Amino acid sequence: MRLGDSKSIRVGHIAVAIGSPFGFHQTVTAGVVSALGRSMRSQSGRLIDNVIQTDAALNPGNSGGPLVNSRGEIIGVNTAIILPAQGICFAIASNTAEFVAAWLIKEGRIRRSWIGVAGQNVPIHRRVVRFHRLGVDYGVLVAGIEPGSPATRAGLREGDVIVAFEGEPIAGIDELHRRLVAQAIGIPSQITVIRHTEKLDLVVTPEELAQKNQWN
Repeated sequence: MRLGDSKSIRVGHIAVAIGSPFGFHQTVTAGVVSALGRSMRSQSGRLIDNVIQTDAALNPGNSGGPLVNSRGEIIGVNTAIILPAQGICFAIASNTAEFVAAWLIKEGRIRRSWIGVAGQNVPIHRRVVRFHRLGVDYGVLVAGIEPGSPATRAGLREGDVIVAFEGEPIAGIDELHRRLVAQAIGIPSQITVIRHTEKLDLVVTPEELAQKNQWN
């Protein structure tokens, strides 16, 4: 089957799921694209972006099967449902699946970057937001720094609040994860923090994320 462009689909388009729910092989269910651009958590806790929501019925055994459009093009990979809800099912967008598959074929794994901080989402005082003209009113509080990490070498300190990465606002840990992609490995990048009430621009060079590394 041919991969379709998941960017071209719209809410209301026909969606057909194919799989083997509960061992019933080659089962087809139909519905529509209910929503686009959803996010959901993987079992590891990392956020999966750009997920397609559909009401085409999915059950255990559908996971990994295709979600196709009315032209028979694959627009997603069936992934998850919400229990005990009715008709709230999710598929990883075909463009995401294609990107991941290409890296798996090339490298045998997905490469991600890291800077070596443990953080949590925190609000930023309104006066600080106004004074520094920040694009966000939340940031990532640096709760811990791994010794010898890129964050240590960049001069980050516990208590700093990360508010931007390469000029793009960072309002939470999930947004920081989105910025720490394979393309950032070994590239000096500007990270903006609030230290007490002062805004600082530091330069951090992300490294490749090691397996089972729990730091950002």
